[in-house]
Amino acid sequence: MALKEPAFTIGIEEEYLLVDPETRDLAIDPPSEILKECQERLPDHQVTPEFLRSQIEIGTRVCNNVTEARDALSELRSTVSEVARNHGLGLMAASTHPFADWHLLKHTKKERYDIIAQDLQAVVRRLMICGMHVHCGIDNDELRIDLMNQVSYFLPHLLALSTSSPFWRGEESGLKSYRLSVFDSLPRTGVPDRFDSYGEYERLIKIMVEAGSIEDGSKIWWDLRPSSKFPTLEMRMTDVCSLMEDALCIAAIYSSLLRMLYRLRRGNQRWRVYPRTLVAENRWLAQRFGVEGSLIDFGIPGPVPTRDLIEEIIGLVEEDADALGCTKEVLHARTILDRGTSAERQLEVYRAAKANGIENKQALQKVVDQVLKETVTGLS
Repeated sequence: MALKEPAFTIGIEEEYLLVDPETRDLAIDPPSEILKECQERLPDHQVTPEFLRSQIEIGTRVCNNVTEARDALSELRSTVSEVARNHGLGLMAASTHPFADWHLLKHTKKERYDIIAQDLQAVVRRLMICGMHVHCGIDNDELRIDLMNQVSYFLPHLLALSTSSPFWRGEESGLKSYRLSVFDSLPRTGVPDRFDSYGEYERLIKIMVEAGSIEDGSKIWWDLRPSSKFPTLEMRMTDVCSLMEDALCIAAIYSSLLRMLYRLRRGNQRWRVYPRTLVAENRWLAQRFGVEGSLIDFGIPGPVPTRDLIEEIIGLVEEDADALGCTKEVLHARTILDRGTSAERQLEVYRAAKANGIENKQALQKVVDQVLKETVTGLS
């Protein structure tokens, strides 16, 4: 019997920072009314607290395609931004704040977060980072695991397109995605293991639950995982994008890659599954250099400019992007390559200000202003 084609539905989760527009620093204890008002105004979506009170997380409803995801994400960003503004705060879509100090922040009072704070101590207290997760609907367990094994190869390419965290506590980090350096201090993170079956994955979760390490699969924080709540494959490697169009591009490429791999499987072909260490090396290169560097082509093997590899992906998924109705969003990757990611634009603003003799703190404030503006750019 032929394998039924998955729905490839889309769900996007984003984490934002709440910022004081005068100081441009994080809001240490924002009004609780912000969350309540957002939830009341957005009943079809998810708006939830994050570990730090200075953060807010959103999740779109289940979307049939990227066009629906665009409408949902636009509604979420514009509404949450408006509510925050009404309470005197700005909404910032970046994976790190340029100069905030995690020592001053407070975690959200919620049982789950209280337990995490107790278990992970200083490691989680410094989790002043935001990410973007993309869910793609694949309702067949075995297919979900098979595609997870294969699509892991492409995650560093998506990370390179998304980078938005070049600063940490007032300094250039030298990385385009410093967020991952912070996140990797948590357990059970990074590139996922390879599994021969969904049953093997379930056995791993069962062992960890019975050992008392985790309560359920939601405490597995890999860059890619089968969702513990939905029949989806959840991509978690990428930074949150300052511009909504960039986020939609990454969601479109991710879903198109999954359909491409499904299409290969349907024709009794598959993408080669490379060792976790090799994929992790490309992850590091994307984290360090973004789209301006090179990634390793393991088939050569040797380095290839990331820009060239993104172009190869666009060609690989052409048929699939057309089938999913997201060709425009996939091709937007070329725009990202031309004008740079959020990380590159942040660095450009900062370095220009410093070159003009502006003090470091004021230069970093200009970066915040840039990201606040981009967060609401292009919203309907």
